[in-house]
Amino acid sequence: MNGDRWATVVGFAGAAVVLAALVWVVGIDDIVSQLRGIEVAYLFAILGVAVCWLVFWGLALRAVLGALDAPISVVMSALVFAGAVFSNNVTPFGQAGGEPVSGYLISRATDREYETGLAAIASVDAIHFVPSIAYATVGLTFVLAGAAQFGRNLVFATSALVTLAVGIPAAAYFGWQYRYELEAAVVRAVTPIVRFLGRIVPRKTPPTPADIERRIEGFFAAIDRVAGSRSTLIEAIGFSALGWLAMCFSLWLSLFALGHTVEFSAVLLVVPMGAVAGMTPLPGGLGGVDAVLIALLASTTPVPAAAAGAAVLVHRGATYVFPTVVGGGVAFALGVRD
Repeated sequence: MNGDRWATVVGFAGAAVVLAALVWVVGIDDIVSQLRGIEVAYLFAILGVAVCWLVFWGLALRAVLGALDAPISVVMSALVFAGAVFSNNVTPFGQAGGEPVSGYLISRATDREYETGLAAIASVDAIHFVPSIAYATVGLTFVLAGAAQFGRNLVFATSALVTLAVGIPAAAYFGWQYRYELEAAVVRAVTPIVRFLGRIVPRKTPPTPADIERRIEGFFAAIDRVAGSRSTLIEAIGFSALGWLAMCFSLWLSLFALGHTVEFSAVLLVVPMGAVAGMTPLPGGLGGVDAVLIALLASTTPVPAAAAGAAVLVHRGATYVFPTVVGGGVAFALGVRD
């Protein structure tokens, strides 16, 4: 078993420990009791909402690929995005760990170079931050307006939101201003690594420094094309925003299925903040995301911890397990395609 597989196994083992501890703290009997009361019709409805989320974010990817002269159908865009979700959910550090695999899947689906696929998924992931910060800000504003007390979890949410709202635009601005210097630094850093790997991989000829520089320049050129297309950005951000709404509605509907009606502003805050935990070293943030969602739901709504835990498990079943299964099939099909 190679190192990547060991990292995945260890990651899932860690996630299982975190989930087990989380369920134990909340109360497994109480969670099971809550889950028994859900009607099957609600489960199908929640699954349908998750499908809408995949389609919307697939359309955001399709918009970006259109700007890169890599057209793809609506159905294929949703399937390829599910494959990207699969790669994020089975590798440590979520999107950061899964993007190289996602770039490969996109390049296979569109018959374009790898750097084009990598630039597309990197652009889409960056675009997703825009509506998430906006929704979280709106949600936090309404939650704080009605909060009886400013608890520890709300302090965490506020601090995380301020950090993201300031840090991400600042990083994007300086990255864009110094993109050519950044490109040169990446070429210098990556070239010796790639050539070393090329020498130790059987039956592979090490790429020349010129080849490596050309591919890295192609990646940054693709990023420039997306960033320079206002219509693409507007379209992709719009679909991303609809996808975030679908994901928020999935959690809201999961709570409603358990007999709890909460303010939608609460889930507008909770879901984007939960996504921040996806940057943990656990696969797809499994365990970490769940813990943040439960903690924030318990802090921002009158829902008991057991009901919050049950709702999060249902929501994550639709937005984590389902796309991972579907995306795994897509990844396998693209991986073995001639």
